[in-house]
Amino acid sequence: MKQLRSLLRLKALVAPALVTALAATVPAHAGTMMIGTYPDKLFTIDDTNGAITDRIQLQAGLPTSLRLSNDKSKIYVTTITTSGIVVLDSATRRILNQFSLNTPTTKYRFMGGVPDPTGRWYYTQLIRFDKEPDRYKVSKPLYAVIDLQQKKVARTVEIDPQDDTLGGFRPTFALSPDGKTLYKFGDKVLVIDTATLKVSDRLDLAKPETTGMENVAFGGGVEALQNPNEFVSLFNASDPYVHAKMFGIGRFNLTNRTFDFTPIGPVPTGMAGLEVTPDGKDGYTVVTNGTLGNKRCEFWHFDMATNKVMEKAEFHCRSRFSFGISADGQKLYIHGASYDIEVYDAKTLKYERTWDLGADATMAGLLHLK
Repeated sequence: MKQLRSLLRLKALVAPALVTALAATVPAHAGTMMIGTYPDKLFTIDDTNGAITDRIQLQAGLPTSLRLSNDKSKIYVTTITTSGIVVLDSATRRILNQFSLNTPTTKYRFMGGVPDPTGRWYYTQLIRFDKEPDRYKVSKPLYAVIDLQQKKVARTVEIDPQDDTLGGFRPTFALSPDGKTLYKFGDKVLVIDTATLKVSDRLDLAKPETTGMENVAFGGGVEALQNPNEFVSLFNASDPYVHAKMFGIGRFNLTNRTFDFTPIGPVPTGMAGLEVTPDGKDGYTVVTNGTLGNKRCEFWHFDMATNKVMEKAEFHCRSRFSFGISADGQKLYIHGASYDIEVYDAKTLKYERTWDLGADATMAGLLHLK
Protein backbone atom coordinates (compact mmCIF):
# COMPACT_ATOMS: atom_id res chain seq x y z
CA MET A 1 0.00 0.00 0.00
CA LYS A 2 1.27 3.44 -0.81
CA GLN A 3 2.59 5.53 2.03
CA LEU A 4 -0.21 7.67 3.38
CA ARG A 5 2.16 10.53 4.02
CA SER A 6 1.94 11.20 0.29
CA LEU A 7 -1.86 11.14 0.37
CA LEU A 8 -2.73 13.11 3.49
CA ARG A 9 -2.28 16.70 4.54
CA LEU A 10 -3.84 18.44 7.52
CA LYS A 11 -5.55 21.80 7.42
CA ALA A 12 -5.71 23.36 10.86
CA LEU A 13 -8.08 26.17 9.94
CA VAL A 14 -10.81 26.69 7.38
CA ALA A 15 -9.35 28.73 4.54
CA PRO A 16 -11.37 31.38 2.74
CA ALA A 17 -11.31 29.15 -0.32
CA LEU A 18 -13.25 26.49 1.58
CA VAL A 19 -16.01 28.92 2.47
CA THR A 20 -16.18 30.01 -1.18
CA ALA A 21 -16.41 26.39 -2.31
CA LEU A 22 -19.21 25.66 0.14
CA ALA A 23 -21.17 28.65 -1.10
CA ALA A 24 -20.85 27.51 -4.70
CA THR A 25 -22.25 24.03 -4.07
CA VAL A 26 -25.52 24.84 -2.28
CA PRO A 27 -28.56 26.44 -3.92
CA ALA A 28 -29.37 29.95 -2.70
CA HIS A 29 -33.13 29.90 -3.03
CA ALA A 30 -36.11 28.10 -1.59
CA GLY A 31 -37.55 25.29 -3.64
CA THR A 32 -38.89 21.75 -3.49
CA MET A 33 -37.88 18.90 -1.20
CA MET A 34 -38.41 15.17 -1.70
CA ILE A 35 -38.92 12.64 1.09
CA GLY A 36 -39.85 8.95 1.22
CA THR A 37 -43.01 7.79 3.00
CA TYR A 38 -44.67 4.52 3.97
CA PRO A 39 -45.70 2.29 2.39
CA ASP A 40 -44.69 3.14 -1.20
CA LYS A 41 -44.61 6.84 -2.04
CA LEU A 42 -42.33 9.81 -2.56
CA PHE A 43 -43.66 13.21 -1.46
CA THR A 44 -42.50 16.50 -2.93
CA ILE A 45 -42.84 19.37 -0.48
CA ASP A 46 -42.73 23.15 -0.87
CA ASP A 47 -39.98 24.11 1.59
CA THR A 48 -41.46 27.55 2.19
CA ASN A 49 -44.77 26.38 3.68
CA GLY A 50 -44.67 22.57 3.96
CA ALA A 51 -47.39 22.02 1.37
CA ILE A 52 -47.27 18.61 -0.31
CA THR A 53 -47.13 19.32 -4.04
CA ASP A 54 -47.03 15.76 -5.36
CA ARG A 55 -47.37 12.15 -4.24
CA ILE A 56 -45.42 9.76 -6.45
CA GLN A 57 -46.51 6.12 -6.30
CA LEU A 58 -43.72 3.53 -6.43
CA GLN A 59 -44.53 0.05 -7.66
CA ALA A 60 -41.20 -1.12 -6.23
CA GLY A 61 -42.33 -0.39 -2.67
CA LEU A 62 -40.93 1.41 0.38
CA PRO A 63 -38.12 3.92 -0.38
CA THR A 64 -35.03 3.46 1.80
CA SER A 65 -32.51 5.79 0.13
CA LEU A 66 -32.58 8.84 -2.16
CA ARG A 67 -29.62 10.07 -4.18
CA LEU A 68 -29.08 12.69 -6.88
CA SER A 69 -26.82 11.94 -9.83
CA ASN A 70 -23.65 14.01 -10.05
CA ASP A 71 -25.17 16.26 -12.71
CA LYS A 72 -28.37 16.63 -10.60
CA SER A 73 -30.52 15.49 -13.55
CA LYS A 74 -31.73 12.19 -12.06
CA ILE A 75 -32.90 10.86 -8.71
CA TYR A 76 -32.02 7.29 -7.76
CA VAL A 77 -34.25 5.59 -5.20
CA THR A 78 -33.78 2.14 -3.66
CA THR A 79 -36.66 0.27 -2.04
CA ILE A 80 -36.79 -2.49 0.56
CA THR A 81 -40.19 -4.07 -0.17
CA THR A 82 -39.14 -5.69 -3.44
CA SER A 83 -35.44 -4.73 -3.51
CA GLY A 84 -36.14 -2.26 -6.28
CA ILE A 85 -34.52 0.70 -7.99
CA VAL A 86 -36.46 3.70 -9.28
CA VAL A 87 -34.93 6.40 -11.48
CA LEU A 88 -36.71 9.74 -11.81
CA ASP A 89 -36.10 12.91 -13.80
CA SER A 90 -35.26 15.49 -11.12
CA ALA A 91 -36.84 18.39 -13.05
CA THR A 92 -40.20 16.79 -13.93
CA ARG A 93 -40.30 14.06 -11.20
CA ARG A 94 -41.31 11.64 -13.94
CA ILE A 95 -40.34 8.00 -13.41
CA LEU A 96 -37.85 6.98 -16.11
CA ASN A 97 -37.09 3.46 -14.93
CA GLN A 98 -38.49 1.20 -12.23
CA PHE A 99 -37.91 -2.47 -11.48
CA SER A 100 -37.56 -5.04 -8.71
CA LEU A 101 -34.77 -7.55 -8.29
CA ASN A 102 -36.75 -10.03 -6.19
CA THR A 103 -38.25 -13.17 -7.71
CA PRO A 104 -40.39 -15.90 -6.07
CA THR A 105 -37.25 -17.88 -5.23
CA THR A 106 -34.53 -15.22 -4.96
CA LYS A 107 -34.54 -12.09 -2.85
CA TYR A 108 -31.99 -9.38 -2.15
CA ARG A 109 -31.39 -6.90 0.63
CA PHE A 110 -29.51 -3.66 -0.03
CA MET A 111 -29.78 -0.01 0.92
CA GLY A 112 -28.25 2.76 -1.14
CA GLY A 113 -25.44 2.67 -3.67
CA VAL A 114 -24.07 4.86 -6.43
CA PRO A 115 -24.81 5.11 -10.18
CA ASP A 116 -21.98 5.25 -12.69
CA PRO A 117 -21.50 8.42 -14.80
CA THR A 118 -23.25 6.87 -17.82
CA GLY A 119 -26.37 5.91 -15.88
CA ARG A 120 -26.11 2.29 -17.08
CA TRP A 121 -24.70 0.67 -13.94
CA TYR A 122 -25.52 0.89 -10.25
CA TYR A 123 -22.91 -0.19 -7.69
CA THR A 124 -23.96 -1.41 -4.28
CA GLN A 125 -23.42 -4.00 -1.57
CA LEU A 126 -26.05 -6.67 -0.98
CA ILE A 127 -26.99 -10.04 0.49
CA ARG A 128 -28.80 -12.66 -1.59
CA PHE A 129 -31.43 -15.09 -0.23
CA ASP A 130 -32.25 -18.21 -2.28
CA LYS A 131 -35.27 -20.35 -1.45
CA GLU A 132 -34.39 -24.04 -1.77
CA PRO A 133 -36.71 -27.05 -1.26
CA ASP A 134 -35.83 -27.48 2.40
CA ARG A 135 -34.16 -24.27 3.48
CA TYR A 136 -33.10 -20.73 2.64
CA LYS A 137 -29.54 -20.18 1.48
CA VAL A 138 -28.09 -16.85 2.59
CA SER A 139 -25.03 -15.47 0.84
CA LYS A 140 -22.16 -13.65 2.42
CA PRO A 141 -22.08 -9.88 1.79
CA LEU A 142 -21.39 -9.18 -1.88
CA TYR A 143 -20.25 -6.24 -3.97
CA ALA A 144 -22.71 -6.00 -6.84
CA VAL A 145 -23.22 -4.26 -10.15
CA ILE A 146 -26.84 -3.82 -11.20
CA ASP A 147 -27.60 -3.37 -14.90
CA LEU A 148 -30.21 -0.60 -15.05
CA GLN A 149 -31.10 -1.42 -18.66
CA GLN A 150 -31.51 -5.18 -18.29
CA LYS A 151 -32.91 -4.68 -14.78
CA LYS A 152 -30.93 -7.40 -13.07
CA VAL A 153 -27.83 -8.07 -11.02
CA ALA A 154 -25.04 -8.29 -13.59
CA ARG A 155 -22.06 -9.24 -11.41
CA THR A 156 -21.24 -9.98 -7.79
CA VAL A 157 -18.04 -10.61 -5.87
CA GLU A 158 -17.84 -11.85 -2.30
CA ILE A 159 -16.53 -9.24 0.14
CA ASP A 160 -13.35 -10.04 2.00
CA PRO A 161 -14.27 -10.59 5.69
CA GLN A 162 -11.78 -7.93 6.80
CA ASP A 163 -13.73 -5.36 4.76
CA ASP A 164 -17.21 -6.31 5.96
CA THR A 165 -17.42 -3.83 8.83
CA LEU A 166 -21.04 -2.82 8.29
CA GLY A 167 -22.75 -6.21 8.22
CA GLY A 168 -23.71 -5.77 4.58
CA PHE A 169 -26.06 -2.80 4.99
CA ARG A 170 -25.94 0.91 4.10
CA PRO A 171 -22.28 1.45 3.27
CA THR A 172 -21.13 4.79 1.87
CA PHE A 173 -19.93 4.62 -1.74
CA ALA A 174 -18.51 7.08 -4.27
CA LEU A 175 -17.23 6.68 -7.84
CA SER A 176 -14.28 8.30 -9.57
CA PRO A 177 -15.29 10.70 -12.37
CA ASP A 178 -14.22 8.18 -15.04
CA GLY A 179 -16.27 5.39 -13.45
CA LYS A 180 -13.27 3.06 -13.18
CA THR A 181 -12.80 3.17 -9.40
CA LEU A 182 -15.35 2.57 -6.65
CA TYR A 183 -14.61 3.85 -3.16
CA LYS A 184 -16.13 2.47 0.01
CA PHE A 185 -15.78 4.68 3.09
CA GLY A 186 -15.59 3.37 6.63
CA ASP A 187 -12.75 3.12 9.13
CA LYS A 188 -10.66 2.68 5.98
CA VAL A 189 -11.08 3.85 2.41
CA LEU A 190 -11.37 0.79 0.15
CA VAL A 191 -10.29 1.29 -3.46
CA ILE A 192 -12.25 -1.09 -5.70
CA ASP A 193 -11.71 -1.75 -9.40
CA THR A 194 -15.14 -1.55 -11.04
CA ALA A 195 -14.09 -3.98 -13.79
CA THR A 196 -13.37 -6.79 -11.32
CA LEU A 197 -15.06 -5.59 -8.10
CA LYS A 198 -11.81 -6.47 -6.35
CA VAL A 199 -10.18 -4.27 -3.70
CA SER A 200 -6.95 -2.92 -5.18
CA ASP A 201 -5.90 -0.83 -2.19
CA ARG A 202 -6.86 -0.12 1.40
CA LEU A 203 -6.05 3.37 2.64
CA ASP A 204 -5.68 2.83 6.37
CA LEU A 205 -6.80 6.15 7.77
CA ALA A 206 -6.94 4.62 11.24
CA LYS A 207 -3.20 5.17 11.75
CA PRO A 208 -1.79 7.58 9.14
CA GLU A 209 1.92 8.33 9.35
CA THR A 210 3.40 11.71 10.32
CA THR A 211 0.08 13.53 10.04
CA GLY A 212 -0.84 14.00 13.67
CA MET A 213 -4.07 12.03 13.29
CA GLU A 214 -5.18 8.54 14.19
CA ASN A 215 -8.47 6.64 14.54
CA VAL A 216 -10.03 8.37 11.57
CA ALA A 217 -13.55 7.23 10.66
CA PHE A 218 -15.65 8.54 7.78
CA GLY A 219 -19.34 9.15 8.19
CA GLY A 220 -21.94 9.49 5.48
CA GLY A 221 -21.35 12.07 2.77
CA VAL A 222 -22.35 15.68 3.32
CA GLU A 223 -24.63 15.55 0.30
CA ALA A 224 -25.05 19.28 -0.21
CA LEU A 225 -21.29 19.74 -0.54
CA GLN A 226 -20.58 16.90 -2.96
CA ASN A 227 -19.17 17.36 -6.44
CA PRO A 228 -18.09 14.77 -9.03
CA ASN A 229 -14.42 15.08 -8.11
CA GLU A 230 -14.64 14.89 -4.31
CA PHE A 231 -16.26 12.94 -1.52
CA VAL A 232 -17.02 15.36 1.32
CA SER A 233 -17.78 13.91 4.72
CA LEU A 234 -18.21 14.90 8.35
CA PHE A 235 -15.98 12.52 10.29
CA ASN A 236 -14.05 12.01 13.52
CA ALA A 237 -10.36 11.82 14.31
CA SER A 238 -8.12 11.83 17.39
CA ASP A 239 -4.60 13.02 17.96
CA PRO A 240 -1.91 10.37 18.65
CA TYR A 241 -0.70 11.92 21.92
CA VAL A 242 -3.56 12.52 24.34
CA HIS A 243 -6.16 10.91 22.00
CA ALA A 244 -8.47 13.91 22.19
CA LYS A 245 -11.27 13.33 19.69
CA MET A 246 -12.29 15.97 17.20
CA PHE A 247 -14.73 16.16 14.31
CA GLY A 248 -14.37 18.05 11.07
CA ILE A 249 -14.89 18.11 7.33
CA GLY A 250 -12.90 15.66 5.23
CA ARG A 251 -12.42 16.03 1.50
CA PHE A 252 -11.27 12.98 -0.43
CA ASN A 253 -10.21 13.57 -4.02
CA LEU A 254 -11.74 10.79 -6.13
CA THR A 255 -9.09 11.07 -8.86
CA ASN A 256 -5.71 11.38 -7.15
CA ARG A 257 -6.81 10.03 -3.71
CA THR A 258 -5.50 12.92 -1.66
CA PHE A 259 -7.26 13.76 1.58
CA ASP A 260 -7.77 17.04 3.44
CA PHE A 261 -9.14 17.38 6.96
CA THR A 262 -10.47 20.61 8.45
CA PRO A 263 -11.07 20.17 12.21
CA ILE A 264 -14.05 21.96 13.74
CA GLY A 265 -14.34 20.90 17.37
CA PRO A 266 -14.40 18.16 20.03
CA VAL A 267 -16.56 15.09 19.43
CA PRO A 268 -19.80 14.77 21.44
CA THR A 269 -21.57 11.47 22.15
CA GLY A 270 -23.50 11.51 18.88
CA MET A 271 -24.01 13.80 15.89
CA ALA A 272 -26.64 13.85 13.14
CA GLY A 273 -24.69 15.21 10.19
CA LEU A 274 -23.67 18.68 9.08
CA GLU A 275 -25.74 21.20 7.13
CA VAL A 276 -24.24 24.38 5.65
CA THR A 277 -25.95 27.60 4.54
CA PRO A 278 -25.75 28.67 0.86
CA ASP A 279 -23.12 31.34 1.55
CA GLY A 280 -20.91 28.80 3.34
CA LYS A 281 -20.64 30.97 6.46
CA ASP A 282 -22.80 29.00 8.89
CA GLY A 283 -22.92 25.30 9.71
CA TYR A 284 -25.37 23.35 11.84
CA THR A 285 -25.46 19.92 13.39
CA VAL A 286 -27.54 18.06 15.95
CA VAL A 287 -25.79 16.65 19.02
CA THR A 288 -27.31 13.93 21.19
CA ASN A 289 -26.18 12.79 24.63
CA GLY A 290 -27.65 10.02 26.76
CA THR A 291 -30.30 7.44 25.86
CA LEU A 292 -34.00 6.82 26.40
CA GLY A 293 -35.31 8.97 29.28
CA ASN A 294 -31.94 10.66 29.77
CA LYS A 295 -31.52 11.57 26.11
CA ARG A 296 -30.80 15.22 25.37
CA CYS A 297 -30.73 16.83 21.90
CA GLU A 298 -29.18 20.16 20.93
CA PHE A 299 -28.65 22.23 17.82
CA TRP A 300 -25.07 23.47 17.44
CA HIS A 301 -24.42 26.51 15.27
CA PHE A 302 -20.89 26.96 13.87
CA ASP A 303 -19.07 29.88 12.33
CA MET A 304 -17.45 28.08 9.39
CA ALA A 305 -14.75 30.77 9.00
CA THR A 306 -13.42 30.37 12.56
CA ASN A 307 -14.48 26.79 13.40
CA LYS A 308 -16.15 28.06 16.57
CA VAL A 309 -19.45 26.97 18.12
CA MET A 310 -21.41 30.20 18.24
CA GLU A 311 -24.46 28.96 20.10
CA LYS A 312 -26.36 25.90 21.26
CA ALA A 313 -30.04 25.27 21.88
CA GLU A 314 -31.84 22.24 23.27
CA PHE A 315 -34.89 20.87 21.47
CA HIS A 316 -37.39 18.08 22.02
CA CYS A 317 -35.78 14.71 21.26
CA ARG A 318 -37.21 11.91 19.17
CA SER A 319 -36.16 8.27 19.44
CA ARG A 320 -35.08 8.35 15.77
CA PHE A 321 -34.82 11.28 13.41
CA SER A 322 -32.94 12.90 10.55
CA PHE A 323 -31.68 16.48 10.34
CA GLY A 324 -32.00 18.86 7.40
CA ILE A 325 -31.90 22.49 6.32
CA SER A 326 -33.95 24.55 3.87
CA ALA A 327 -32.46 25.47 0.51
CA ASP A 328 -32.09 29.11 1.56
CA GLY A 329 -30.47 28.16 4.87
CA GLN A 330 -33.08 29.95 6.98
CA LYS A 331 -34.88 26.92 8.48
CA LEU A 332 -33.77 23.70 10.17
CA TYR A 333 -35.78 20.50 9.91
CA ILE A 334 -36.20 17.51 12.22
CA HIS A 335 -37.88 14.69 10.28
CA GLY A 336 -38.05 10.96 9.61
CA ALA A 337 -39.71 8.05 11.44
CA SER A 338 -42.76 10.27 12.05
CA TYR A 339 -45.78 11.85 10.38
CA ASP A 340 -44.43 15.40 10.45
CA ILE A 341 -41.52 17.76 9.98
CA GLU A 342 -40.60 20.10 12.81
CA VAL A 343 -39.37 23.50 11.61
CA TYR A 344 -36.88 25.66 13.56
CA ASP A 345 -35.50 29.10 12.78
CA ALA A 346 -31.80 28.81 11.88
CA LYS A 347 -30.91 32.21 13.35
CA THR A 348 -32.58 31.82 16.75
CA LEU A 349 -32.65 27.98 16.89
CA LYS A 350 -36.20 28.27 18.20
CA TYR A 351 -39.16 26.07 17.26
CA GLU A 352 -41.56 27.67 14.77
CA ARG A 353 -44.14 25.16 13.55
CA THR A 354 -44.88 21.57 12.59
CA TRP A 355 -45.77 20.49 9.07
CA ASP A 356 -48.18 17.56 9.01
CA LEU A 357 -47.31 15.10 6.22
CA GLY A 358 -50.29 12.84 6.73
CA ALA A 359 -47.97 9.85 6.17
CA ASP A 360 -45.15 8.16 8.04
CA ALA A 361 -41.82 9.36 6.63
CA THR A 362 -38.97 6.89 6.21
CA MET A 363 -35.33 7.47 7.13
CA ALA A 364 -34.37 7.60 3.44
CA GLY A 365 -33.26 11.21 3.72
CA LEU A 366 -34.40 14.53 2.29
CA LEU A 367 -33.37 15.85 -1.13
CA HIS A 368 -33.49 19.44 -2.34
CA LEU A 369 -34.69 19.74 -5.92
CA LYS A 370 -34.84 22.72 -8.25
